[in-house]
Amino acid sequence: MSDYQTIELEFTDNGIATLWLARADKNNAFNALMISELLQALDEVAADETVRFMLLRGRGNHFSAGADLEWMRDCAALDYNANLNDARELAQLMASLAQLKVPTLAVVQGAAFGGALGLISCCDMAIGAEEATFCLSEVRIGLLPAVISPYLVQAMGARAARRFALTAERFHGERAREVGLLAECYPAAELEDELLQWLDRLLQNSPQAMRATKALLQEVKQGEMSTSLRRYTEAAIARIRVSPEGQEGLNAFLQKRDPAWLPPKP
Repeated sequence: MSDYQTIELEFTDNGIATLWLARADKNNAFNALMISELLQALDEVAADETVRFMLLRGRGNHFSAGADLEWMRDCAALDYNANLNDARELAQLMASLAQLKVPTLAVVQGAAFGGALGLISCCDMAIGAEEATFCLSEVRIGLLPAVISPYLVQAMGARAARRFALTAERFHGERAREVGLLAECYPAAELEDELLQWLDRLLQNSPQAMRATKALLQEVKQGEMSTSLRRYTEAAIARIRVSPEGQEGLNAFLQKRDPAWLPPKP
């Protein structure tokens, strides 16, 4: 396993990977090194066939304050081509997270500013504290949420993304849930207990079926039907039915027993 300076990557025996933003002293603000390490960690998760799903979390009091101020200062001194290369690295991070084969769940506490909303939007699901504070703050400093914008629109919808990107106003967990950025929000004191309930639900499911379902929904996109999409869906259900986990799940259901991917009951 790799040694990281700005992040931590943990694996459990039951197939949960947790990717931690680990610059708590900097409110988990990301810089070039963190972006590079996050890309490396996502490759590590993708290569591990035992991973069932991944959590994305922030150490300390905050999920992430967005871009690191020193990093932004350095970027301001670069020419156009250097800035373009820098932006491409961040765009690759967002794409790699969004396209990760296993399901992803972001857990948000404290502040989530700027590019942090991109990370949240790239995850399949997100939960957070009611007290968490969200802000697309880029326009306040003369910038724009460029490479994260497609993922913001997918997560929040076009109207909400326009409002919060143009006003740079802060909003909290309940509003984040209302616009779709969060699936659910809870009082901060209850967030960890509620996370355990999410983990329990995900661990009930076939790992391969979850991967296949994520791939299916990425192909389906907005659901506009075409002949090629219809053929894809037909092949997808045929493949999963004859797969080992598909066979095990169907047989377990018919035989009224737990499937093999569930741990034995104590």
